Amino acid sequence: MTHGKRGRGPASASLAALLLLSAAGCTGGVTGTPGAAGLRDPYFPRLGNGGYDVRHYALTVAYDPATGRLDGTAEITARATQGLSSFNLDLAGLTVHGATVDGDPASVRRAGHEVTLRPRADIGDGAVFRTVVRYSGAPRTITDPDGSREGWLRTADGAVALGEPTGSMAWFPGNHHPSDKATYAVTVTVPSGVRAVSNGLPGRAVTRGGRTTATWRTTEPMASYLATLAVGRFDVATTRTPAGLPVVTATDRTVTEESADLLARLPELLDWLAENFGPYPFSSSGVIVERPGDSSYALETQARPVIPQDQFTTGILVHELAHQWYGNSVSPRSWRDMWLNEGFAQYAEWLYAEDFEDTPAQESFEEAFADPANWAFPPAEPPTAADVSGPPVYGRGAMVLHKVRQAVGDDAFFDLLRGWAAEHRHGNASTDDFTAYVEEETGEDLTGLWDTWLYGGERPDAP
Repeated sequence: MTHGKRGRGPASASLAALLLLSAAGCTGGVTGTPGAAGLRDPYFPRLGNGGYDVRHYALTVAYDPATGRLDGTAEITARATQGLSSFNLDLAGLTVHGATVDGDPASVRRAGHEVTLRPRADIGDGAVFRTVVRYSGAPRTITDPDGSREGWLRTADGAVALGEPTGSMAWFPGNHHPSDKATYAVTVTVPSGVRAVSNGLPGRAVTRGGRTTATWRTTEPMASYLATLAVGRFDVATTRTPAGLPVVTATDRTVTEESADLLARLPELLDWLAENFGPYPFSSSGVIVERPGDSSYALETQARPVIPQDQFTTGILVHELAHQWYGNSVSPRSWRDMWLNEGFAQYAEWLYAEDFEDTPAQESFEEAFADPANWAFPPAEPPTAADVSGPPVYGRGAMVLHKVRQAVGDDAFFDLLRGWAAEHRHGNASTDDFTAYVEEETGEDLTGLWDTWLYGGERPDAP
């Protein structure tokens, strides 16, 4: 800004110097505003944060199963999507000891699950910045609106972290909404005698002074709810599929023998899924088999689903592996789009039964149609946060896909399955994206199908 020839005197010189100093303190004159504390998700409005896009999480944690204490440092590389004077991270329970932004100390304010960081200088729109947060404590278990338990689940020999939909904030700070995906490096130190297993591929483990440190790297984008960390007495094995894909499995030592036969089928199942859904989207695969009771459910944690042994069945394994395409690679834009995860994975179970168990998908469809639980609400419009994993999201979600199959024919339908996974590979998509994609690719007007099966409130008279 210029003011002509006025102001050459000492007072004006001092004012000019003050303005220059102010501009220097705002990163070249940047004027930022606070990033939003929440992304206004339809069911979890305070989940996630606005104003930035995370590129990478480098998490360094140490966990002691005997005390339940976790000490962590999160290094978060992000790009600002607006000028930022402050921004938020989601973190539940743990104590923040300090934070820096681009190497300079940042002020920290805590209000419930919201951690607000104010950097020394405003961050310019489009700037890439690095935040380091030091934190510790006993990670908590979070109870979901539907009553299930997630977050940090302590087990007899360690713990397992499960994050859907909000639990990842129990063990690391971040932008915990599925619309902000990032790559990860997780470096974990645990006492010798137990092992730590996470997503992606492992680096070399180093044991020193009675403690073992290992790093796991996820090089494809991952929603934070799909990040996992399992600590316990595991038997860990690495094999490869015929195509060369690394398969890393970790089984609790008490259940290794019972799990062996199904574990051996992993390459076969992955090949079958790839035939139906297209190329496998990640650089590794595998599974973590926990002892019964360590979790009350299985979860499709990226590239390495967590499944308790009492639920380690072919159907559930197929379901969680199918999520690697639908849910993990193609992730929901908001939690309202959950049926795009579960309907596809449920339909994968129907396809498996059709190909391997002589049960046509039509028969599975009719069984789901007859179940009143699947008609409690439309799959694309769960009424509350407690319903985002309700029966219609699974059963009626799969019915939607079967009706599409009937409407367009098998050849076009399987082209749609593969094309949808390819179109949004490593991205996010919504229900509107899906319905538009189907109609564009097939040239069909399926308004009646969507109105009845995806959004309708009443069960039709006949399937």
